[in-house]
Amino acid sequence: MSTDLLLTEQDGGVLTVTLNLPEKRNPISDVAMVDALCGVFEEADRDMSVRVAILTGAGSAFSSGGDLKAMVPDSGGLRASLPAQTRRNYRAGIQRLPLMFEALELPVVAAVNGPAIGAGCDLALMCDVRVAGQSARFAESFVKLGIIPGDGGAWLLPRVVGFAKATELALTGETIDAAEALRIGMVSEVVPDDALMTTARRIASKIAANPPHATRMTKRLLRAARTADLANILEMSGAMQALAHATADNDEAINAFIERRPPNFKGD
Repeated sequence: MSTDLLLTEQDGGVLTVTLNLPEKRNPISDVAMVDALCGVFEEADRDMSVRVAILTGAGSAFSSGGDLKAMVPDSGGLRASLPAQTRRNYRAGIQRLPLMFEALELPVVAAVNGPAIGAGCDLALMCDVRVAGQSARFAESFVKLGIIPGDGGAWLLPRVVGFAKATELALTGETIDAAEALRIGMVSEVVPDDALMTTARRIASKIAANPPHATRMTKRLLRAARTADLANILEMSGAMQALAHATADNDEAINAFIERRPPNFKGD
């Protein structure tokens, strides 16, 4: 499913989704882009032939976040002349993205190919794994524009880099390079720009090689564990383990280990 706003390509169990507004540096604040992203990822989440997704940007930027030209009141963007309508615009617009990514069971790898600024930085944080090219830059830069992270960045950033560093980044609005993003744990790997997609596909392929039901349930547990207490996670783990044991892939994994052969997981 490719649109003017997004390009999609599936290779085996790996779906690559590319933000496709390079002339604007891939902003994500317009409702049309939110609709497109939610549509593609929710469809992929329902499709068990898709085992992992890669999210990246066309051109030189991952995402510039918000379209500044649309921040003038009543210009068709999030900001309205009536504050109560601005609130509704956020709820019906960009705030759907963090809720959608949080609800996904499909693992998502962000391949950050350039600047990820403001909401673009938060978009990367919504993903499960982040790898960056050397030219990548990150900024939780809302304060520089006299606004706050209205897309959930205040929830996302501390959970990735810790409260102290998140506070520093959000209050200064400073831009950090890929090396610093790696040092603070915002990304798990930094590679030369021309090796970024190869690296992202390598990681995605490793995820896709595992039993899909177990992979999706493991992601759900990891997400839930960020807000649930231990007792609830153990209860949830026991229920999901019962489901995992009932899959043919669990039997296949055990038989392949005993027979010393590569497993063949079918999602059954």
